[in-house]
Amino acid sequence: MKITVPIVIFLLSAGSLSVSAQTAPPVAGVAPLAITVEQLHLVAVGYRATKIIGAPVYNERNENVGKVVDFVVTPKEYVSFVVVGVGGFLGIIGGKDVAIPASRFKGLNARIVLTGATKQALMALPPFIFAQ
Repeated sequence: MKITVPIVIFLLSAGSLSVSAQTAPPVAGVAPLAITVEQLHLVAVGYRATKIIGAPVYNERNENVGKVVDFVVTPKEYVSFVVVGVGGFLGIIGGKDVAIPASRFKGLNARIVLTGATKQALMALPPFIFAQ
């Protein structure tokens, strides 16, 4: 069987298309349905919300000052605030939620640290109320 030049060009171009298709996410209309290889590397070193929500928050003196209640994600896909529950009896009576800029937190993996925080300082902040 003899392979002609047009068939070779077609096979080579088809091979290059399959390579580029592996690095780009599948697309429905104009919105990507999956992440790219580059984004996958970022996801691998990121933080899982299910592991952080409910976790205790400590200050640099290893004092428990509250717990993570939720996150606020901006339309630009950034976690901008961490909602911390502070005070109260069993986290129910007399406690409140406060919003803290995410940039203030350190070490979101093993231990969540909010440097300079005390329960009294967090209780002095205005309460954060979720939008309806």
